[in-house]
Order: sequence, then structure tokens, then C-alpha cells
Amino acid sequence: MAQNFEELIVWQRSMELTVRVYKLTRSFPRDELYGLVSQTRRAAVSVASNIAEGRARSTSGKFRQFLGMVLGSTFELKTQLVVAKELEMGDPAALAKT
Repeated sequence: MAQNFEELIVWQRSMELTVRVYKLTRSFPRDELYGLVSQTRRAAVSVASNIAEGRARSTSGKFRQFLGMVLGSTFELKTQLVVAKELEMGDPAALAKT
């Protein structure tokens, strides 16, 4: 099963999302560097990382298990972006794209 994860469209899009999140969080308040900025970035990186790690597993069942973790990370990320929006952090247009 260990195929090239970089060929997966879902991995490619998750990498694009991660880059957008990093750019977005650059404009967050400095006092959030170890709070919302760090948490949001970790959640975004977790999506792509778990897709890649899951793809390396030997069975499709294990890959599905990692995709379940990906779903959890996307919900976590969405929640953090809603918090940022409610607190008026970051560029509203960029927030709408993520």
C-alpha cells in the first residue's frame, strides 16, 4: 500500500491549506504566538502529515484510521479559524478562503 503520498490530490490540497494557514497567522497578534497561532499551525500541518503517514501503512484499514485522524484535525482547525474570525484576527478575506 505504501505508495507515493505526494501524488494524492488530498495531500496536495492539504499542503496548500497549510501554506495558507501559515500566511494567515503571520498577521495574528504577537501575544497569540504560543496560543492560537501555534495551535492553528499544528492542526494544519497535522492534516498533511497524517495523510502522508497513513499512506505509508501496509493496509487500507490503517490508512483509513489515519484519515479519521485527519478528519479530527480538520474539525480542530475549523474551530480555531472560527475563533480567529470571532476575535477579528487576520485578514477576513484570507480567513474566508481557508
